[in-house]
Amino acid sequence: MTPTRPIQALSAALAALALGTAAQAEDVLKIGAPLALTGGLADEGHKQELVWKMWTDKVNAAGGIDVGGTKMKVEVVEYDYQTDGKRAGQLAEKLINDDEVDVLMAPFGSGHTKIVAAVAERYQVPLVACVASSTSVYDQGFEYLFGTLAPNTGMTESMVAEFKAKMPELGTVAIYGRDDVFPKSMATATSDSAKAAGLEVVYEELYPVGAIDHSAALSSIKALAPDWIYMTGYTQDLILGRKQMQDLGIEAPIITMVTGPAYKEFTEGLGELADGVTSSTWWHHATGYTDVAGAWSSTDAFYQDFLEASGGEDPDYVHGSCAAALDVVADAAARAGTTEPVALRDALAATDLETFYGPIKFGANGMNQGREMPIIQVQGEAIKILYPENIADAEMTFLQ
Repeated sequence: MTPTRPIQALSAALAALALGTAAQAEDVLKIGAPLALTGGLADEGHKQELVWKMWTDKVNAAGGIDVGGTKMKVEVVEYDYQTDGKRAGQLAEKLINDDEVDVLMAPFGSGHTKIVAAVAERYQVPLVACVASSTSVYDQGFEYLFGTLAPNTGMTESMVAEFKAKMPELGTVAIYGRDDVFPKSMATATSDSAKAAGLEVVYEELYPVGAIDHSAALSSIKALAPDWIYMTGYTQDLILGRKQMQDLGIEAPIITMVTGPAYKEFTEGLGELADGVTSSTWWHHATGYTDVAGAWSSTDAFYQDFLEASGGEDPDYVHGSCAAALDVVADAAARAGTTEPVALRDALAATDLETFYGPIKFGANGMNQGREMPIIQVQGEAIKILYPENIADAEMTFLQ
């Protein structure tokens, strides 16, 4: 006698198991992330990784996200692109084609974001950028790109106005920036804002990526004796620049390094030499938003969780923006009721959300709309907020 019934039963059981496995796979919102976990931007990449783990652990522990009546867990699929922009683009393709992610998170920086955005646009997969603020990334006609940082111009205009108010005799500024997407855009925006406010820009130059000697440029700046020296680049550039300023005996009432003091690596790398340096940032944990949507109901709730996850370190704007970016993704998926890419993209475009990080509402170009962003200064061993007034905890000090 042929054992037909047991075979049929086994086949049915296997089919049911396969269907169950497929259903479980469908009940996961997959988020792809090319991250710089090694190379020159590794510090920044690990910051993104840390808060994304915090967020997914918290959301999944609460049961996941309600998408069209189904509770979906969240999975972040990440690969190390080794601070190589070309590799970031290749890994974005892998995440889309092999891992079949529903949405992408952009890597650190405007330059690498632009590379990944081109890939996301080609495949029509939504991309959320949490650390790209240069408008040159968002003016390419990308329809699937959204960024949680506000435009650079809002930072430079408020800084110029605040510094003029604190130092009425402020008249001249020297601007020195890295020839890279974000620093270059900050240098240009600062120059435009300074000129519009009546300041004289006595020096305006860019240094090449990888420069290890700024002495020639800094000597030229020293000879001009500006009231304000503004340098923009990435952390190691700024540490080197500040040390070389000291070696050359360069002084000015105001020395700004964007976004140096926003990172603990800057203040730890310079020690006392960081004292008095000013900067601007997109977010500070003193902002104090309460009763908001997302994984954390308030800024303080996020801050307390972060202290535990980081071993007592304070979060910076990278942590805040990147954690809030996942709140944006979850909100869009819930409103769309599906993870289908076009519907998810349309829901992202309609975002109007207040999170622990602040309000997020995307403009026509996909950037978060402008808002007041903090101006900070290193005073002693602490980061103090100079602006806006409602969260300021110190008065500005001058270096001369």
